[in-house]
Amino acid sequence: MTRIVGVEMRRVRLPLVHEFQTSSHAKRSLEHILVALTTADGATGWGEIASPSGPFYSAETVDSCWAVARSHLAPLVLGADWDHPSELAAVLGRVRGNHFARAGFDMAAWSLWSAQHGVPLAAALGGTRATVEAGVSLGIEPTVDALLAQVAQRVGEGYRRVKLKIAPGWDVEPVRAVRSAYPSVPLHVDANGAYTPAHLPVLRELDTLGLLMIEQPYAPRALVDLAGLQASLATPVCLDESVEELDDLVTALRLGSGRILNIKVSRMGGLTAAVRAHALAAEHGVPVWCGGMHEFGIGRAANVALCALPGFTLPSDVSGSDKYYARDVTTEPIVAVDGLVSVPSAAGLGREPDADFIAAGTVDRLVLGAGPRRGCSA
Repeated sequence: MTRIVGVEMRRVRLPLVHEFQTSSHAKRSLEHILVALTTADGATGWGEIASPSGPFYSAETVDSCWAVARSHLAPLVLGADWDHPSELAAVLGRVRGNHFARAGFDMAAWSLWSAQHGVPLAAALGGTRATVEAGVSLGIEPTVDALLAQVAQRVGEGYRRVKLKIAPGWDVEPVRAVRSAYPSVPLHVDANGAYTPAHLPVLRELDTLGLLMIEQPYAPRALVDLAGLQASLATPVCLDESVEELDDLVTALRLGSGRILNIKVSRMGGLTAAVRAHALAAEHGVPVWCGGMHEFGIGRAANVALCALPGFTLPSDVSGSDKYYARDVTTEPIVAVDGLVSVPSAAGLGREPDADFIAAGTVDRLVLGAGPRRGCSA
Protein backbone atom coordinates (compact mmCIF):
# COMPACT_ATOMS: atom_id res chain seq x y z
CA MET A 1 0.00 0.00 0.00
CA THR A 2 1.33 3.45 -0.96
CA ARG A 3 0.42 6.61 0.91
CA ILE A 4 1.14 10.12 -0.38
CA VAL A 5 2.51 12.26 2.46
CA GLY A 6 3.69 15.23 0.40
CA VAL A 7 2.58 17.16 -2.66
CA GLU A 8 4.64 19.86 -4.33
CA MET A 9 3.51 21.95 -7.29
CA ARG A 10 5.68 24.38 -9.23
CA ARG A 11 4.70 26.76 -12.02
CA VAL A 12 7.76 26.75 -14.26
CA ARG A 13 8.38 29.07 -17.22
CA LEU A 14 10.70 28.26 -20.14
CA PRO A 15 11.40 30.33 -23.28
CA LEU A 16 10.75 28.72 -26.66
CA VAL A 17 13.61 28.59 -29.15
CA HIS A 18 11.18 29.26 -32.02
CA GLU A 19 7.89 31.15 -31.76
CA PHE A 20 4.98 28.79 -32.41
CA GLN A 21 2.08 30.44 -34.21
CA THR A 22 -1.42 28.95 -34.29
CA SER A 23 -4.59 30.44 -35.72
CA SER A 24 -5.36 32.10 -32.39
CA HIS A 25 -2.09 33.35 -30.92
CA ALA A 26 1.71 33.18 -30.89
CA LYS A 27 3.74 31.51 -28.16
CA ARG A 28 7.18 32.83 -27.15
CA SER A 29 7.47 31.09 -23.78
CA LEU A 30 5.50 28.46 -21.93
CA GLU A 31 4.45 27.90 -18.34
CA HIS A 32 3.64 24.41 -17.19
CA ILE A 33 2.99 23.01 -13.72
CA LEU A 34 5.23 20.28 -12.35
CA VAL A 35 3.75 17.96 -9.71
CA ALA A 36 5.77 15.85 -7.26
CA LEU A 37 4.14 13.18 -5.07
CA THR A 38 6.19 11.90 -2.11
CA THR A 39 5.73 8.83 0.08
CA ALA A 40 6.71 8.34 3.73
CA ASP A 41 9.96 6.60 2.71
CA GLY A 42 10.97 9.57 0.54
CA ALA A 43 10.18 8.07 -2.86
CA THR A 44 8.99 10.73 -5.31
CA GLY A 45 7.15 10.61 -8.60
CA TRP A 46 6.92 13.56 -10.97
CA GLY A 47 4.21 14.59 -13.38
CA GLU A 48 3.46 17.57 -15.59
CA ILE A 49 0.32 19.62 -16.13
CA ALA A 50 0.94 20.75 -19.71
CA SER A 51 -2.05 23.06 -20.07
CA PRO A 52 -2.05 26.00 -22.48
CA SER A 53 -1.76 29.51 -21.09
CA GLY A 54 -5.07 30.62 -22.66
CA PRO A 55 -8.44 28.91 -23.30
CA PHE A 56 -7.92 28.39 -27.03
CA TYR A 57 -7.20 24.66 -27.28
CA SER A 58 -9.44 23.72 -24.34
CA ALA A 59 -11.24 25.46 -21.51
CA GLU A 60 -8.34 24.76 -19.14
CA THR A 61 -5.45 27.17 -18.62
CA VAL A 62 -2.38 27.28 -16.39
CA ASP A 63 -4.30 29.55 -14.00
CA SER A 64 -7.35 27.30 -13.84
CA CYS A 65 -5.24 24.16 -13.42
CA TRP A 66 -3.26 25.79 -10.62
CA ALA A 67 -6.47 26.76 -8.83
CA VAL A 68 -8.11 23.34 -9.18
CA ALA A 69 -4.94 21.46 -8.28
CA ARG A 70 -4.27 23.64 -5.25
CA SER A 71 -7.80 23.61 -3.87
CA HIS A 72 -9.04 20.15 -4.85
CA LEU A 73 -6.61 17.66 -6.41
CA ALA A 74 -3.66 18.09 -4.08
CA PRO A 75 -5.83 17.78 -0.94
CA LEU A 76 -7.55 14.71 -2.43
CA VAL A 77 -4.32 12.78 -2.99
CA LEU A 78 -2.56 13.90 0.19
CA GLY A 79 -2.93 10.99 2.61
CA ALA A 80 -4.57 8.77 -0.01
CA ASP A 81 -3.76 5.03 0.12
CA TRP A 82 -3.50 3.07 -3.13
CA ASP A 83 -1.87 -0.02 -4.61
CA HIS A 84 -2.00 0.92 -8.30
CA PRO A 85 -2.14 4.25 -10.18
CA SER A 86 -5.56 3.38 -11.54
CA GLU A 87 -6.87 3.52 -7.97
CA LEU A 88 -5.51 7.03 -7.50
CA ALA A 89 -6.98 7.96 -10.89
CA ALA A 90 -10.39 6.98 -9.51
CA VAL A 91 -9.83 9.33 -6.58
CA LEU A 92 -8.86 12.13 -8.97
CA GLY A 93 -11.96 11.34 -11.01
CA ARG A 94 -14.12 12.73 -8.23
CA VAL A 95 -13.22 16.10 -9.80
CA ARG A 96 -15.30 16.50 -12.97
CA GLY A 97 -13.52 17.55 -16.15
CA ASN A 98 -10.23 19.37 -15.52
CA HIS A 99 -8.40 16.71 -17.51
CA PHE A 100 -5.11 18.59 -17.83
CA ALA A 101 -4.91 19.19 -14.09
CA ARG A 102 -5.75 15.57 -13.27
CA ALA A 103 -3.25 14.30 -15.83
CA GLY A 104 -0.29 15.76 -13.95
CA PHE A 105 -1.19 13.90 -10.75
CA ASP A 106 -1.96 10.66 -12.60
CA MET A 107 1.40 10.87 -14.40
CA ALA A 108 3.21 11.43 -11.12
CA ALA A 109 1.49 8.36 -9.65
CA TRP A 110 2.58 6.16 -12.57
CA SER A 111 6.11 7.57 -12.33
CA LEU A 112 6.21 6.78 -8.60
CA TRP A 113 4.65 3.32 -8.92
CA SER A 114 6.92 2.13 -11.73
CA ALA A 115 10.03 3.36 -9.88
CA GLN A 116 8.94 1.58 -6.69
CA HIS A 117 8.47 -1.65 -8.66
CA GLY A 118 11.80 -1.31 -10.45
CA VAL A 119 10.35 -1.27 -13.98
CA PRO A 120 10.47 1.36 -16.73
CA LEU A 121 7.29 3.39 -17.10
CA ALA A 122 6.82 2.05 -20.64
CA ALA A 123 6.80 -1.55 -19.39
CA ALA A 124 4.42 -0.64 -16.55
CA LEU A 125 1.98 0.75 -19.14
CA GLY A 126 2.28 -2.34 -21.35
CA GLY A 127 4.76 -1.01 -23.88
CA THR A 128 7.11 -3.27 -25.82
CA ARG A 129 9.08 -0.99 -28.17
CA ALA A 130 12.65 0.18 -27.55
CA THR A 131 12.28 3.13 -29.94
CA VAL A 132 9.34 5.13 -31.25
CA GLU A 133 8.88 7.10 -34.45
CA ALA A 134 8.79 10.86 -34.01
CA GLY A 135 6.91 13.34 -36.12
CA VAL A 136 7.14 17.10 -35.94
CA SER A 137 4.41 19.73 -35.66
CA LEU A 138 4.84 23.09 -37.40
CA GLY A 139 2.81 26.22 -36.77
CA ILE A 140 1.46 28.89 -39.08
CA GLU A 141 4.40 30.84 -40.46
CA PRO A 142 4.39 34.43 -41.82
CA THR A 143 4.98 33.22 -45.40
CA VAL A 144 4.95 30.01 -47.40
CA ASP A 145 8.71 30.37 -47.91
CA ALA A 146 9.22 30.53 -44.15
CA LEU A 147 7.14 27.38 -43.77
CA LEU A 148 9.15 25.58 -46.44
CA ALA A 149 12.34 26.53 -44.60
CA GLN A 150 10.97 25.00 -41.39
CA VAL A 151 9.94 21.83 -43.23
CA ALA A 152 13.36 21.56 -44.86
CA GLN A 153 15.08 21.81 -41.48
CA ARG A 154 12.91 19.16 -39.83
CA VAL A 155 12.96 16.75 -42.77
CA GLY A 156 16.74 17.15 -42.81
CA GLU A 157 16.78 16.15 -39.15
CA GLY A 158 15.09 12.88 -40.06
CA TYR A 159 11.59 13.34 -38.65
CA ARG A 160 9.27 10.64 -40.00
CA ARG A 161 6.15 12.80 -40.42
CA VAL A 162 5.39 16.51 -40.77
CA LYS A 163 2.21 18.04 -39.35
CA LEU A 164 1.10 21.47 -40.56
CA LYS A 165 -1.29 23.71 -38.67
CA ILE A 166 -4.01 25.09 -40.94
CA ALA A 167 -6.81 27.64 -40.63
CA PRO A 168 -9.22 29.29 -43.09
CA GLY A 169 -7.05 31.38 -45.39
CA TRP A 170 -3.91 29.34 -44.60
CA ASP A 171 -4.60 25.87 -45.94
CA VAL A 172 -4.55 24.73 -49.57
CA GLU A 173 -1.76 27.02 -50.81
CA PRO A 174 0.85 26.25 -48.11
CA VAL A 175 -0.04 22.56 -47.97
CA ARG A 176 0.20 22.21 -51.73
CA ALA A 177 3.58 23.97 -51.67
CA VAL A 178 4.93 21.58 -49.05
CA ARG A 179 3.50 18.55 -50.82
CA SER A 180 5.05 19.70 -54.12
CA ALA A 181 8.46 20.17 -52.51
CA TYR A 182 8.27 16.91 -50.54
CA PRO A 183 6.09 14.46 -52.50
CA SER A 184 7.06 11.38 -50.46
CA VAL A 185 7.15 12.80 -46.92
CA PRO A 186 4.20 11.64 -44.76
CA LEU A 187 2.22 14.84 -44.29
CA HIS A 188 -0.85 15.66 -42.29
CA VAL A 189 -2.74 18.81 -41.38
CA ASP A 190 -4.32 19.93 -38.11
CA ALA A 191 -7.16 22.44 -38.01
CA ASN A 192 -7.92 22.45 -34.25
CA GLY A 193 -11.62 22.68 -35.11
CA ALA A 194 -11.31 25.85 -37.22
CA TYR A 195 -13.58 24.70 -40.07
CA THR A 196 -17.32 24.10 -40.50
CA PRO A 197 -19.36 22.18 -43.10
CA ALA A 198 -19.41 25.44 -45.10
CA HIS A 199 -15.69 24.87 -45.76
CA LEU A 200 -16.27 21.50 -47.42
CA PRO A 201 -14.82 22.64 -50.81
CA VAL A 202 -11.52 23.52 -49.12
CA LEU A 203 -11.39 20.22 -47.28
CA ARG A 204 -12.08 18.38 -50.53
CA GLU A 205 -9.13 20.17 -52.13
CA LEU A 206 -6.94 19.07 -49.24
CA ASP A 207 -8.28 15.55 -49.82
CA THR A 208 -6.47 15.50 -53.18
CA LEU A 209 -3.00 16.20 -51.74
CA GLY A 210 -2.09 12.74 -50.49
CA LEU A 211 -2.33 13.51 -46.78
CA LEU A 212 -1.88 10.99 -44.02
CA MET A 213 -4.85 12.53 -42.19
CA ILE A 214 -6.87 15.70 -41.62
CA GLU A 215 -6.89 16.27 -37.87
CA GLN A 216 -9.88 17.78 -36.07
CA PRO A 217 -11.33 19.78 -38.99
CA TYR A 218 -14.60 20.59 -37.20
CA ALA A 219 -15.43 21.69 -33.65
CA PRO A 220 -14.95 19.12 -30.87
CA ARG A 221 -18.62 18.29 -30.27
CA ALA A 222 -19.55 18.20 -33.98
CA LEU A 223 -19.30 14.40 -34.11
CA VAL A 224 -22.28 13.99 -36.43
CA ASP A 225 -20.87 16.50 -38.93
CA LEU A 226 -17.46 14.85 -38.63
CA ALA A 227 -19.04 11.51 -39.51
CA GLY A 228 -20.58 13.07 -42.62
CA LEU A 229 -17.26 14.60 -43.58
CA GLN A 230 -15.40 11.32 -43.11
CA ALA A 231 -17.90 9.56 -45.34
CA SER A 232 -17.19 12.08 -48.12
CA LEU A 233 -13.37 12.04 -47.95
CA ALA A 234 -10.77 9.44 -48.87
CA THR A 235 -8.32 10.96 -46.38
CA PRO A 236 -8.80 9.69 -42.80
CA VAL A 237 -10.21 12.19 -40.34
CA CYS A 238 -8.27 12.16 -37.07
CA LEU A 239 -9.99 13.08 -33.81
CA ASP A 240 -8.23 15.15 -31.17
CA GLU A 241 -10.27 17.65 -29.13
CA SER A 242 -13.41 15.58 -29.74
CA VAL A 243 -12.21 12.81 -27.41
CA GLU A 244 -11.72 13.82 -23.78
CA GLU A 245 -13.47 10.85 -22.18
CA LEU A 246 -13.75 7.19 -23.14
CA ASP A 247 -17.47 7.78 -23.68
CA ASP A 248 -16.56 10.35 -26.36
CA LEU A 249 -14.52 7.69 -28.13
CA VAL A 250 -17.36 5.17 -27.94
CA THR A 251 -19.72 7.71 -29.51
CA ALA A 252 -17.23 8.62 -32.24
CA LEU A 253 -16.61 4.96 -33.10
CA ARG A 254 -20.32 4.23 -33.41
CA LEU A 255 -20.93 7.29 -35.59
CA GLY A 256 -17.86 6.78 -37.77
CA SER A 257 -16.61 10.28 -36.99
CA GLY A 258 -13.00 9.47 -37.82
CA ARG A 259 -10.60 6.68 -38.70
CA ILE A 260 -7.56 7.74 -36.61
CA LEU A 261 -7.24 8.82 -32.97
CA ASN A 262 -4.78 11.28 -31.48
CA ILE A 263 -4.26 10.28 -27.85
CA LYS A 264 -3.01 13.15 -25.71
CA VAL A 265 -2.22 12.24 -22.13
CA SER A 266 -3.19 15.73 -20.93
CA ARG A 267 -6.44 15.97 -22.85
CA MET A 268 -7.65 12.61 -21.58
CA GLY A 269 -6.78 13.17 -17.92
CA GLY A 270 -3.64 11.08 -17.62
CA LEU A 271 -1.86 7.88 -18.52
CA THR A 272 -4.56 5.68 -16.99
CA ALA A 273 -7.20 6.99 -19.40
CA ALA A 274 -4.74 7.07 -22.31
CA VAL A 275 -3.98 3.35 -21.91
CA ARG A 276 -7.70 2.57 -21.85
CA ALA A 277 -8.29 4.66 -24.97
CA HIS A 278 -5.45 2.81 -26.71
CA ALA A 279 -7.06 -0.55 -25.86
CA LEU A 280 -10.51 0.53 -27.06
CA ALA A 281 -9.11 1.92 -30.32
CA ALA A 282 -7.15 -1.30 -30.91
CA GLU A 283 -10.31 -3.33 -30.33
CA HIS A 284 -11.95 -1.40 -33.20
CA GLY A 285 -8.93 -1.44 -35.51
CA VAL A 286 -8.29 2.31 -35.17
CA PRO A 287 -4.62 3.33 -35.37
CA VAL A 288 -3.45 5.83 -32.77
CA TRP A 289 -0.60 8.24 -32.24
CA CYS A 290 0.41 10.48 -29.36
CA GLY A 291 -0.12 14.20 -29.69
CA GLY A 292 1.84 16.78 -27.75
CA MET A 293 1.32 20.01 -25.85
CA HIS A 294 4.93 21.29 -26.04
CA GLU A 295 5.67 19.31 -22.90
CA PHE A 296 8.75 19.84 -20.81
CA GLY A 297 11.02 16.82 -20.34
CA ILE A 298 8.85 15.17 -17.68
CA GLY A 299 5.67 15.12 -19.74
CA ARG A 300 7.63 14.34 -22.90
CA ALA A 301 9.24 11.28 -21.27
CA ALA A 302 5.78 10.03 -20.25
CA ASN A 303 4.54 10.49 -23.83
CA VAL A 304 7.47 8.48 -25.18
CA ALA A 305 6.71 5.68 -22.70
CA LEU A 306 3.08 5.63 -23.83
CA CYS A 307 4.13 5.40 -27.48
CA ALA A 308 5.84 2.09 -26.74
CA LEU A 309 2.38 0.46 -26.64
CA PRO A 310 1.62 -1.70 -29.71
CA GLY A 311 -1.29 0.33 -31.10
CA PHE A 312 0.83 3.45 -31.65
CA THR A 313 1.58 2.62 -35.27
CA LEU A 314 1.85 6.21 -36.58
CA PRO A 315 4.65 8.72 -35.85
CA SER A 316 3.88 10.71 -32.71
CA ASP A 317 4.57 14.28 -31.60
CA VAL A 318 7.53 13.27 -29.44
CA SER A 319 10.14 15.39 -31.17
CA GLY A 320 13.39 16.13 -29.36
CA SER A 321 13.43 18.67 -26.53
CA ASP A 322 15.74 20.90 -28.58
CA LYS A 323 12.92 21.69 -31.04
CA TYR A 324 11.29 23.76 -28.29
CA TYR A 325 13.76 24.47 -25.49
CA ALA A 326 17.44 25.38 -25.32
CA ARG A 327 17.51 23.59 -21.96
CA ASP A 328 14.90 21.26 -20.52
CA VAL A 329 13.78 20.58 -16.94
CA THR A 330 15.38 17.13 -16.87
CA THR A 331 19.11 16.49 -16.60
CA GLU A 332 18.92 14.45 -19.81
CA PRO A 333 16.69 15.77 -22.62
CA ILE A 334 14.59 13.74 -25.01
CA VAL A 335 16.62 13.30 -28.21
CA ALA A 336 15.44 12.31 -31.69
CA VAL A 337 18.00 10.64 -33.97
CA ASP A 338 16.95 10.07 -37.58
CA GLY A 339 13.34 10.42 -36.51
CA LEU A 340 13.56 7.84 -33.72
CA VAL A 341 13.37 8.43 -29.98
CA SER A 342 14.68 5.85 -27.53
CA VAL A 343 12.21 4.70 -24.89
CA PRO A 344 13.76 5.26 -21.43
CA SER A 345 14.85 1.91 -19.98
CA ALA A 346 15.56 2.95 -16.38
CA ALA A 347 13.01 2.26 -13.68
CA GLY A 348 10.30 4.88 -13.37
CA LEU A 349 10.02 7.80 -15.73
CA GLY A 350 13.63 7.36 -16.81
CA ARG A 351 14.47 11.06 -16.56
CA GLU A 352 15.79 12.94 -13.52
CA PRO A 353 14.41 16.41 -12.75
CA ASP A 354 17.07 19.13 -12.80
CA ALA A 355 16.31 20.61 -9.38
CA ASP A 356 18.41 23.77 -9.71
CA PHE A 357 17.14 24.59 -13.21
CA ILE A 358 13.54 23.95 -12.18
CA ALA A 359 13.99 26.24 -9.18
CA ALA A 360 15.42 28.97 -11.43
CA GLY A 361 12.38 28.82 -13.72
CA THR A 362 9.79 28.61 -10.93
CA VAL A 363 7.31 31.50 -10.78
CA ASP A 364 5.07 30.02 -8.06
CA ARG A 365 5.27 27.09 -5.66
CA LEU A 366 2.98 25.20 -3.29
CA VAL A 367 3.91 22.44 -0.83
CA LEU A 368 1.43 20.37 1.14
CA GLY A 369 2.80 17.93 3.70
CA ALA A 370 6.39 16.81 3.09
CA GLY A 371 8.02 18.00 -0.14
CA PRO A 372 10.29 15.86 -2.34
CA ARG A 373 13.91 15.32 -1.45
CA ARG A 374 16.37 16.93 -3.85
CA GLY A 375 17.79 14.50 -6.35
CA CYS A 376 15.02 11.92 -5.97
CA SER A 377 14.27 9.88 -9.07
CA ALA A 378 11.43 10.92 -11.31
